[in-house]
Amino acid sequence: MPPSALDRLASLHIEYPMLFEVRNTAAERTSHCGVLEFIAEEGMIYMPYWMMQNLLLQEGDMVFIKNANLPKGTYVKLQPHTTDFLDISNPKAILEKTLRNYSCLTTGDSIMVAYNNKKYYIDIVETKPASAISIIETDCEVDFAPPLDYKEPERPKPTAPPSADPAAEAQVEEEPKFSPFTGPGRRLDGKPAKDLDASSSSPAKRQANATNSVQPSASSTPQITAPRKTTGKLVFGSGGSQSSKGTEKVPEKDAKEEPKKEEPKFSAFTGKKYSLKG
Repeated sequence: MPPSALDRLASLHIEYPMLFEVRNTAAERTSHCGVLEFIAEEGMIYMPYWMMQNLLLQEGDMVFIKNANLPKGTYVKLQPHTTDFLDISNPKAILEKTLRNYSCLTTGDSIMVAYNNKKYYIDIVETKPASAISIIETDCEVDFAPPLDYKEPERPKPTAPPSADPAAEAQVEEEPKFSPFTGPGRRLDGKPAKDLDASSSSPAKRQANATNSVQPSASSTPQITAPRKTTGKLVFGSGGSQSSKGTEKVPEKDAKEEPKKEEPKFSAFTGKKYSLKG
């Protein structure tokens, strides 16, 4: 600023540090700043280029400057323009070092952070307790909003389970059903069953054999039936003979089996004679 501004401010007994409100009436933009030196030419002020961009100013435009008393800030929310700022190894330390060069912050302005030969622009999204605050000798809480070019990673879509194919289900092999009495026959006495045919193991043939074996017994049942007996009496006669005939027909069925050798029967008094006299 020019030296005449310092003389005028000294006569007004203003509070320090000196803070000013800068307003561009043509674009209706307002910002705040401090002063570095009073060595400019009369009628002219010098300001950084990023501040001229905030006020939409060109070189030689007219501005109005007024002294301002700003409260000390307690909270500020920043939003980087690009995600490159988050890739810095320690952005918090760099931001603290950069903000030492600023005396105040205004909501809606953009500040520039120079690091490693690269310029990073950061927007002032919110300030508390007012829209313009002083950050000189104050403990201010800093919060970050997502960068302007930040994109949330796409969530992986849940893969739909493969639909069940009805044709594939039809090809599933059916479990074998239980068929009774299909195994080989075995005798209780341990002898091999030679007379059993392997083909007779099927249920259909076994049923046919069972019907054939039942027919002769059915035809003989009327002959075996005994006459009606009176209760309480034991009858000997025709009933007993008929029953014996019925029992005699049973061995005929076993005649096909191999003949068994009959054991010699015991005969009494068939030995040699001996005399007691000698």
